[in-house]
Amino acid sequence: MGILEINHVSKSFNGRKVLDDISIEVQEGEFVTILGPSGSGKSTLFHLIGGLITPDEGSIMLDGGNITGKRGSISYMPQQPALFPWRTVLENVLLGQELHEKKDVEKAITMISKAGLSGYEHSLPSELSGGMKQRVAFIRALLSPQSLICLDEPFSALDDFTRLEMHQWLLSIWADFKRTILFVTHNMDEALFLSDRIIVLSSNPAKVIHEVKVPFERPRESELLLKNEFLAIKKELYQTVGRA
Repeated sequence: MGILEINHVSKSFNGRKVLDDISIEVQEGEFVTILGPSGSGKSTLFHLIGGLITPDEGSIMLDGGNITGKRGSISYMPQQPALFPWRTVLENVLLGQELHEKKDVEKAITMISKAGLSGYEHSLPSELSGGMKQRVAFIRALLSPQSLICLDEPFSALDDFTRLEMHQWLLSIWADFKRTILFVTHNMDEALFLSDRIIVLSSNPAKVIHEVKVPFERPRESELLLKNEFLAIKKELYQTVGRA
């Protein structure tokens, strides 16, 4: 039994089915990516897991409990950093803990340092670059007490060089803390570089059509993106998504 179990979930809006009989299981400490074309219902699935909307059919289980339609069960990082502009870096990363009355300032400062943001603890978001803001948002998600972190295309707005830098940073932080992550993207390089497993969705409506167990050992370096084995799996994914 996984830490997260999505069981035969379907969802329609205005008579149009967006998700069709989706079943996904994520194990503790896994990094699982949901890959699919734009508009394939990936974000809708996250909204269901987060309890923002309820499925028409099926259930969602987390840590053995039914969280269908319940909010506050997961830690969520959206596409934009969504930092409060009037709160400092330290105050922003502590927000998730504050909401659960479990504030650990010392650990937060340690995480900020690991993120390469020492000296910015009392800076406002307006003083940070795009990549720095994303680091703050991820630390906030990582420090939140929930067992599952959902990352919704968090690097889509970054340029290619900053994105790769963020991938390597994310993996280094994740290796230290091994939180369970469910990640959404339509970028195949990103999915392959980061994940333990990749679940491919079709579109109109979304169904699970393929799954890849990523064979590359960790830690992973940027040179991996040019290796033949990496490119072969990327081709497999490209052909699968192209048929979706």
